[in-house]
Amino acid sequence: MRIISFSADGIKNAANEGFFDWLGEQDADFVCVQDLQCAEYDLQENIFFPENYNAYFLDDVDGKANGVAIYCRQLPKAIMTGLGFADFDMEGRYIQADYENLSVACLLAPSADADDPEQQARKNEFYSLFGAYLQKIRNKRREFIICGNWSIAHSPGDLQDSTNNSKTSGFLAEERQWLNELLESGYVDAFREVSSDQDEFTWWPDGSRETNGWRTDFQIVSQGLKYAVDYGAIYKIKTFSNHAPVIMDYDIEI
Repeated sequence: MRIISFSADGIKNAANEGFFDWLGEQDADFVCVQDLQCAEYDLQENIFFPENYNAYFLDDVDGKANGVAIYCRQLPKAIMTGLGFADFDMEGRYIQADYENLSVACLLAPSADADDPEQQARKNEFYSLFGAYLQKIRNKRREFIICGNWSIAHSPGDLQDSTNNSKTSGFLAEERQWLNELLESGYVDAFREVSSDQDEFTWWPDGSRETNGWRTDFQIVSQGLKYAVDYGAIYKIKTFSNHAPVIMDYDIEI
């Protein structure tokens, strides 16, 4: 089973850069897209609804910022939108496709400016609530794959310049500690199961792929899928946005 996760910086812009043309060659079972920057009703062209996929969207309230979408080849039993965090759901976006023994989710975590204490506090509160949610669902009789832009780099090897970014939101000590605790509690960074390379980045804040690369786009899986991770790659041959697609293959069936 192949899953592609991609933070689009605007799904229309990514389409213009050839994302959906490329996607048609990938034989993916799921495609999780974050940061749509438009509402579903703005997507009138057929290109946004590829054949052989069931497409589901969760828009930002004004349709301009942080919408997410999940494309499923096989019809899900149910679609869940949001996390039930009241106004914190507006900070980050989440959509989940449920099957008999597996759930595949698409996450856009909130970003923040470390120089804005209130904004950073809200980001930290979102993670606190989300961490509790992830521990709660561990008790369910199913496996989880949560794909998305997590807005955190885990370790110094996930940054091209970790020294100068140590006080930048996304690499703060409390954010990295949250991710450490998650990965120690029964979840796995799927890409790190198949690659230990220290120069594999998914996001370049300034758009240049020569400097300041970050790996903030993960597929986090429940512990039961640890040994099902078969292949992983970050696609960088073509540029569709400031983020690169993450491609993961799993030795599992729905």
